Amino acid sequence: MQQVIGVKFHSNTKIYYFNPKDITFNEGEGVIVETARGLEFGTVANGNHFVKDEEIVKPLKEVIRKATEKDLKQNAENIEKKKWAYSVCLEKIQKRGLPMKLVDADYTFDRSKAIFSFTAEGRVDFRELVKDLALVIKSRIELRQIYERDDIKIRGALAPCGRVCCCHAHLADFEKVTIKMAKNQGLSLNPQKISGVCGKLMCCLKYENDYYVETLREMPKVGATIITEQGEAVVDSVDLLHKTLKAKFQNEEGATILSEYKLSDIKSATKYNDDIDEDDDTNFTEE
Repeated sequence: MQQVIGVKFHSNTKIYYFNPKDITFNEGEGVIVETARGLEFGTVANGNHFVKDEEIVKPLKEVIRKATEKDLKQNAENIEKKKWAYSVCLEKIQKRGLPMKLVDADYTFDRSKAIFSFTAEGRVDFRELVKDLALVIKSRIELRQIYERDDIKIRGALAPCGRVCCCHAHLADFEKVTIKMAKNQGLSLNPQKISGVCGKLMCCLKYENDYYVETLREMPKVGATIITEQGEAVVDSVDLLHKTLKAKFQNEEGATILSEYKLSDIKSATKYNDDIDEDDDTNFTEE
């Protein structure tokens, strides 16, 4: 077990672990830490607590210090300054007519580096842009090309359900979502109906997938012959949410009757959905 604190950066929902060095931290406090980008200001999301060693990405970096009043003031200045850097970069992009969309501008805590994130359909030669920015911003310049879904995660958007996109609201990382999950739930495979604002399969397709996979395995396949109190019947459709199905059978007069049954009412069936491949990675929206 290792004592850690959880730290968030800016509006990022992901929590990173740091070694508190025997200092007690409370949720909401500011901290200065060393990251791969350099010195960063973060906010404590989880105070001192213990986690299992396998949950830690090693080497675990130590917190440099609690944020002082001076640090808080500089962080506020950085937030204002990055707005200025964003406008400068946007102006330079437009002036050079570069085929790229600026998403975000940021500074490391000590302002030794300015980091600009952008999206583009292909590779962009931004060498001259870097020179333009360095002349005005007076810091090291880093340009990062990101994907559309990273853009949505950073800036946020309204999903088709009317709520803020999950990746911006609460998801720490993008999880694997496949077309098989939409099939399991009986959803239309129309890309416009199962894709999010970013053009990728909606993250929420994964939320209830375990339930659908488990229930599908219990349910007879459409077309299977089942044994009921009325005798043999052929499955016409299934309702996974209510664990019911509709099946056709012939009565004594030879007429075809469509009747609804609960899963618990079925004595046996010829075919079940026991060949479900949960790892099907077919995904028409993958990068």
